[in-house]
Amino acid sequence: MSETNSAAETAAPHRYTAAMAADIEARWQDFWDAEGTYEAPNPTGDLAGDPELAARPKKFIMDMFPYPSGAGLHVGHPLGYIATDVYARHQRMTGHNVLHTLGFDAFGLPAEQYAVQTGTHPRVSTEANMENMKVQLRRLGLGHDNRRSFATIDAEYYKWTQWIFLQIFNSWYDSEADRARPIAELVEQFENGTRATADGREWGALSAAERADLLSEYRLAYASDAPVNWSPGLGTVLANEEVTADGRSERGNFPVFKAKLRQWNMRITAYADRLLNDLDGLDWPEAIKLQQRNWIGRSEGARVEFPVDTAGGITVFTTRQDTLFGATYMVLAPEHDMVERIIPAAWPEGTHPVWTGGHASPAEAVTAYRKQAAAKSDVERQAEAKDKTGVFTGAYATNPVSGEKVPVFIADYVLMGYGTGAIMAVPAHDARDFAFARAFELPMRCVVQPSDDRGTDPATWDDAFSSYDAKLVNSANDEISLDGLGVVEAKARITEWLKEHGVGEGTVNFRLRDWLFSRQRYWGEPFPIVYDEDGIAHPLPESMLPLELPEVEDYSPRTFDPEDATAQPETPLSRNADWVNVTLDLGDGAGPRKYRRETNTMPNWAGSCWYELRYLDPNNDRQLVDPSIEQYWMGPREGQPTGGVDLYVGGAEHAVLHLLYARFWSKVLHDLGHISSAEPFHKLYNQGMIQAFVYRDSRGIAVPAAEVEERDGAFYHAGEKVSRVLGKMGKSLKNAVTPDEICAEYGADTLRLYEMAMGPLDVSRPWDTRAVVGQYRLLQRLWRNVVDEATGEVTVVDTEPDEDTLRALHKAIDGVGQDMAGMRFNTAIAKVTELNNHLTKAGGPLSRSVAERLVLLIAPLAPHIAEELWRRLGHADSVVHQDFPVADPAYVVDETVTCVVQIKGKVRARLEISPTITDEELEALALADEAVVAALGGAGIRKVIVRAPKLVNIVPA
Repeated sequence: MSETNSAAETAAPHRYTAAMAADIEARWQDFWDAEGTYEAPNPTGDLAGDPELAARPKKFIMDMFPYPSGAGLHVGHPLGYIATDVYARHQRMTGHNVLHTLGFDAFGLPAEQYAVQTGTHPRVSTEANMENMKVQLRRLGLGHDNRRSFATIDAEYYKWTQWIFLQIFNSWYDSEADRARPIAELVEQFENGTRATADGREWGALSAAERADLLSEYRLAYASDAPVNWSPGLGTVLANEEVTADGRSERGNFPVFKAKLRQWNMRITAYADRLLNDLDGLDWPEAIKLQQRNWIGRSEGARVEFPVDTAGGITVFTTRQDTLFGATYMVLAPEHDMVERIIPAAWPEGTHPVWTGGHASPAEAVTAYRKQAAAKSDVERQAEAKDKTGVFTGAYATNPVSGEKVPVFIADYVLMGYGTGAIMAVPAHDARDFAFARAFELPMRCVVQPSDDRGTDPATWDDAFSSYDAKLVNSANDEISLDGLGVVEAKARITEWLKEHGVGEGTVNFRLRDWLFSRQRYWGEPFPIVYDEDGIAHPLPESMLPLELPEVEDYSPRTFDPEDATAQPETPLSRNADWVNVTLDLGDGAGPRKYRRETNTMPNWAGSCWYELRYLDPNNDRQLVDPSIEQYWMGPREGQPTGGVDLYVGGAEHAVLHLLYARFWSKVLHDLGHISSAEPFHKLYNQGMIQAFVYRDSRGIAVPAAEVEERDGAFYHAGEKVSRVLGKMGKSLKNAVTPDEICAEYGADTLRLYEMAMGPLDVSRPWDTRAVVGQYRLLQRLWRNVVDEATGEVTVVDTEPDEDTLRALHKAIDGVGQDMAGMRFNTAIAKVTELNNHLTKAGGPLSRSVAERLVLLIAPLAPHIAEELWRRLGHADSVVHQDFPVADPAYVVDETVTCVVQIKGKVRARLEISPTITDEELEALALADEAVVAALGGAGIRKVIVRAPKLVNIVPA
């Protein structure tokens, strides 16, 4: 300690310092825990409490689930947590029963990878990380109801994750009722004959395996052999949403390939329309809604059947059914199921050599091409490659409107992930089809009249022509003509014709694919599914839940060369034979039988799909959530037609993945009557990011930001000049600042104030440790306005404040209250600072009534110092549940405001007038003003524009 600091502390032993802040903060955190200050009572059940508090209007405020990282928190992580805490505290003070808590999303890949590297069990490292984060979060003074906290790895929690999976497994989507229904109701329809089986046989005539296969076509959770995203480098399959735009794994950045594997899926596509339509009623950022709409990808068009002589027909979805007469060939995705059924034994006579790929038979050509396509990611397949690749299947289909035979190809630019995995190719009017047709010397027909001078012979064109404004040409048969029609009318006409002839119909298609729900991982929720000796899946009865993860010695999935597209997954659980092979009595009348457990685990998204519900009733071991408790906190109400959490704060990076999945689960649970809310999160708010400068040396390697010196506008590390760019904050970039460092130097209240004062909450902003001291000084001045630094005595007096102080106080109360409600915390702090500065400049002791309201204003933002000052002001109860101050309107309005009077855009007078003046009164005053009269010089007036109370604009004649 320097002599100067030592002398200052001797002279002011009761000054607000980092040491005093640490003492105050620790004491009040202990007090809050001991008193249960932040416990929000449920209306009933084991967490019921003060009925008076429970009778208040409720607010359910949530942060997005944190993952307990081994690196702990840096100052960027708590931005959203502090913001929700400030908002929650303000809501408590404005008369609400506030539920605010925080758990941990603790299953997933990072802990498993750490276990593989170190030999530490994932549970051990994860629980240690959680304890560290709890200490860090507690130090920030977050007002969480800790009775409601949990982790997704708790067996008591994932018992209900497994239970929800079984509800989804045992459900189907009734499109007529537009909701999910129990699978037992579907079975009853098959049994009584009100619903026909796929092949027309009676239900009783089907074998057990046939029944299971039939029901699997309906179940909302089902296993199927289907093309999946396979990442050999990770040793697991991935959902579409976990694959980046350049065709690599979101985690690890490994190549991702298409492979056909048997995996669990969620039939989220059944809810596509509802997921789309219900966005309208949500209070979410428009950018997030747009991302969800684009991902769901609704498009209107037609399904058209192209008959194939030997194998029924190929169904395509098209949004340009008006161009059917121009379809001169077809393309299937290489993985399409129809490929095997249509391949002939030999090439048809006269097959163009370019179409065969140099292979002796269609089977050889298809096999070779499929292998080639499997080695590419979806992104690579969709890229605008100069050379189009593909191969003829040897089969022809019939264009249903022209009657022409069209060759059927497979090509990697067509994906199973969109539409039907098959396209009708109209090369004259589609760029990719045009390039393919040129490469394979296929015919082209113009059916949309070009608007330029290229003519109607595509053989002479350099590229395809596409337009929604042009007229149709060359589009007629003996029964229908589209010639001369616009696109919209032509679409309607041909769609009607297709339906009449039984070869197609108008339909809606979605980009959204079913959700791949299997992971070849250890550290995840086990599926509550077993397979009998015939391979039929059986759900475990509820009495056998939770199915806990077994202890294993080897946690690692089998990984492969990242580029090896032919590798096959091997799950860690499959190596535990004693756990996999079991004899169970499932209570279905079959008695004890031998079964094999599912050895995949659920994806990390499973636990975060429903955690908002567990917060409501965290100790319930009898049901998912008590209906009355769920209705109280999340049920539909005025302004929230589908119910949900009142405020959900988190990063915009979860726009699709987590939010879409959670919405789907909520809708299923709602349909089945388990919850009243059809949407999980009514209001969504995306906070910005705290950024930090990254310093790199000449090699491009990041150097510790704390060791960089600035000299003459340049930056140096160990004497070497380094570059500086603004980027993310993180341990790997050596620019992370921990909240512990800031709390130690200034206190948690200072950190809270700085993070909230840096700028608007939804905007990213750069961290600057040097600027933190500004908020520290605000708290020191606030402290000095109430406490004598020399004696520690409270200095307030029981006298009435002067009018200037009352006006400053009530303006601050009015502004801060509005800013708090609108989550404009930076401007709220500015108003508190302005008030505090006014009080400091006024001098003399504060009036008690002013001091108390000043403390209440700062309480949501800096709760520790507010509690301390509130107690020192003589109050025995906590500041947390005090009423937020209410402004007196008489003091909020300025006594006078300045009105500017302009003539021809030039200011000619300034009038001091009442802020409540009417337009008519203000116009009369302005026109009577001497300076205005002189400036007009007797000229007439054409118009007077009045914007009371600030502006009058006079336009002379």
